[in-house]
Amino acid sequence: MATHYDAIVVGSGIGGLSFALNLARRGRSVAIVTKKTSSESNTNWAQGGIACVTDQTDDFDSHVQDTLTAGDGLCDLGAVQHIIEGGPARVAELIAWGVRFENGTDGRPDLGREGGHSKRRILHARDMTGRAIESALLRAIAATPTVRMFEHHLGIDLLTASKLYPRVSLGGPQDRTLGLHVLDIKGGKVETLSSSVIILATGGVGQVYQFTTNPDIATGDGIAMAYRAGAEIRDMEMVQFHPTALKSPDGSRALISEAVRGEGAILRDLSGRAFMKDFHPLADLAPRDIVARAIDSVMKRDGAPHVLLDATQVAPGHLSERFPHIFATCQKAGFDLSREAVPVVPAAHYLCGGVATDLSGRTSLRGLYAVGEVACTGLHGANRLASNSLLEAVVLAHDGALAAELEIAAAPTTRPALPAWIDGAAGDPDERVVLTHNWDELRRTMWDYVGIVRSTKRLQRARTRIGTLADEVREYYWNFKVEPRLLELRNLIQVAELVIECALQRHESRGLHFTLDYPSKLAVARHSSVQRSPSQA
Repeated sequence: MATHYDAIVVGSGIGGLSFALNLARRGRSVAIVTKKTSSESNTNWAQGGIACVTDQTDDFDSHVQDTLTAGDGLCDLGAVQHIIEGGPARVAELIAWGVRFENGTDGRPDLGREGGHSKRRILHARDMTGRAIESALLRAIAATPTVRMFEHHLGIDLLTASKLYPRVSLGGPQDRTLGLHVLDIKGGKVETLSSSVIILATGGVGQVYQFTTNPDIATGDGIAMAYRAGAEIRDMEMVQFHPTALKSPDGSRALISEAVRGEGAILRDLSGRAFMKDFHPLADLAPRDIVARAIDSVMKRDGAPHVLLDATQVAPGHLSERFPHIFATCQKAGFDLSREAVPVVPAAHYLCGGVATDLSGRTSLRGLYAVGEVACTGLHGANRLASNSLLEAVVLAHDGALAAELEIAAAPTTRPALPAWIDGAAGDPDERVVLTHNWDELRRTMWDYVGIVRSTKRLQRARTRIGTLADEVREYYWNFKVEPRLLELRNLIQVAELVIECALQRHESRGLHFTLDYPSKLAVARHSSVQRSPSQA
C-alpha cells in the first residue's frame, strides 16, 4: 500500500529544502526523496554566492538589465523582474533560517562581483556559499517534525492518471500526478509514495558530458521523469559551460569560481598574453558563454590543452582568505594560486533549460512542480548570469509553496489506489559492463558533438549514436531488476536526446548555443520545446 504525504519533494538542494520548509510551516506533511545523503546536492557545490540587490549603490533595474544582457534575448522579462525583486525578502528568510553571509569590516555585507554583473551584488560565505546554505536548511529541516527525509532513495517514474487509467480519455490539462515509484537503494526494494503534489528539485544534467564541474548526482533525473510523464521541456540546448575549471594532473576538473576573476584574475594563453580583450569589451568579466567560447577558440587556435588563469597580481593573502576552498583545491592539485598561473579549461556546468514552469513553479502537468536547475522559468534565457541560480531557487520555492498549499487544500480526500512495483520476470543484472560502456560512450559523444561549438552534422551523428544506446538500455531496463546506475544512465540518455532535439530546432546561434551552420542570430527569439504525449509513456 502506498504511503501518502501532502507533498513529495524529489531532491535536497536549496530549492527542494526551502520548498519543504515553506509547506511544513503551514502544517503540511512532506517527504523529501534524495538519492544520496541529504547534504549531497548541486547547492552544496555552489561557490560564488547568491546575487541580490542589497546595497544602496545598486538597484533592481541594473540587476534586471544585466540578466537580460546575459540571457541574449531569450529571457522572460516578467520572470526576471519577479525573481530579482523578490530576492531581498527571500535572502532575509535564509538569514532567519540560519545562513550567515560574510560581512566587511564595517559590518555591512561583503559583496562580490562576477562576470556579467555591472555592480558588486554577490552575497557569499567565502567560496562555500552553497554549503553554508545547505547546512542551515538541513538544520531547519531536522527541527521540523512534519518533514520526513528519505536518504538513499532514487525516484524512478511519476505515477499519473493517464498511466493508471489508460482507457479513460485523459491528457493535456486533465492529466495529473498521483505519486511515484522510488528505489530504496540500500534495501534494494521499490516503494510507492502517494501525493497530489510532487516537487522536482533534482538539479542539473552535468554528468551527460565527459567533463563537468557537477557532482556525480547530476544525472538529469527530474527532467527525464517529467518528460516521460508528459510535461513540457524547454530550451534544453542551452547548456552552460563554465569557462574556468582547474585541469588537474590526474585529468579531473574542479570549479574555479568567476568571483576569482571578479577580484582581478586574468586569463592568458600559454605565451602569457591576456586574450579576453580581443573578444569582449568587459574582457575577463564578460558573460560566461563568451568567455567559454573564447577559451575554446584560443585552445583550438594554438593547439593547446588549456589556457592559464593568472591571479598572482591579487593582493597577497586575499586569495586564501576570500577563496579558501578554491585555494586548497589548487594546492591539492599541486598549484599555488597566489604564486603561479593555473591551467583551466571549460567544463559543462549549468543547464538554463529544463521543465517549463510558471512563476509559481507549476509545470504543464497538474500537481507537478519544479524548482531550481531542473526548472526553466524564463529567468536565464540563453545564458545564466552568474549567481542568479540560488536566487531563482529560493524565490520560486517560496512562491511555489503558496500555490501548492492551495492545491493540497483543494485535493479530494478520497485517493486512488496506486499500484505496487512488480519485477515480473526481471532477473539480477549479469553484465554491468553494458552500463559502464554505454555510460562512457554517451558522455564522450555529447562532449565531442554537442559541446561548446556545434553543427547540424555533429548533432545528427550524436542523435544516431545515442539512439542506439537508448535501444540497448531500454532492453536492459525491462530485462533486469532496477539499480541506481541503470536508472541514472536511462535518465542521462533521455536528457541527451532532449538536448539534441532542442538544439536541432534552433536554426541560429544565440547565447550558449553556437552552431557553425547558423552563425547569425534570428530577429525574434523563440523557445525550443519538446513534449511527450501520455499515450507514448
